[in-house]
Parts: sequence; structure tokens; C-alpha cells
Amino acid sequence: MGNSKLGKFILLGALLGGAAALLDRTTRNSLMGTSKKAANEIQYYAKNPETLKQKLVDQKDKFQAAYEQLSGDVSYIKEQVEELKALTPQVKELVTDTKETFADSKEEYETIIKDTQTATS
Repeated sequence: MGNSKLGKFILLGALLGGAAALLDRTTRNSLMGTSKKAANEIQYYAKNPETLKQKLVDQKDKFQAAYEQLSGDVSYIKEQVEELKALTPQVKELVTDTKETFADSKEEYETIIKDTQTATS
């Protein structure tokens, strides 16, 4: 029972708020202009339903093309992420191997330099 009163009061408040907003001349003029424009469009499309149908088909095609483009972009990004996930361990291993190789080479160079210094002394 309480909900039915709440709904009635919300509706009454909305109507009173709308009526109060119409006290302003610019709001009334704007509402009248928008209403006339909407009425003219309804009359036009009532007389020319094929135009409305074509407009809706064109809009649908635009949305479908945008969806397909977005879907393709998402698929591409997903593929790139998967490739990066697969590549990351390989890159880490390559960096580790390179570091070890340089460390081993450093020890060999130090040994060669020590041997050369010993031979020349």
C-alpha cells in the first residue's frame, strides 16, 4: 500500500516540477520548438516510410561496421598479448644466457691478461 502512494507522489512531483519549469518563457519556447520539430518529423516519416526504413538500415550498417572493426581490433590486441606472453620467457632466457656468456668471457679475458703479464715479466 505504501508503494502506491510513493509512486503517486513521485508522479505528482514530476508534474509540478515540469509545470514550474514552463513558467520560464525560454523553456516554453524551446519546448514548443522541439515539439513542432518532432511532430513535423513524425508526419514526414508517416508519409515516407521507405525513407525511415532506409535511414534505419543505414544506421544499422554503420553500427555493424563499427562493431566488426572493434571486434577485429580486440582480436588483434589479444593475439599480440598472447604472443608477448609466449615471447617473454624466451627473451628472459636469452638475456640470462647473454649475461652468463659475458661473465664467462670476462673470466677468460682476465686469465689471458694474467698469463700475458706473467709471460712478459
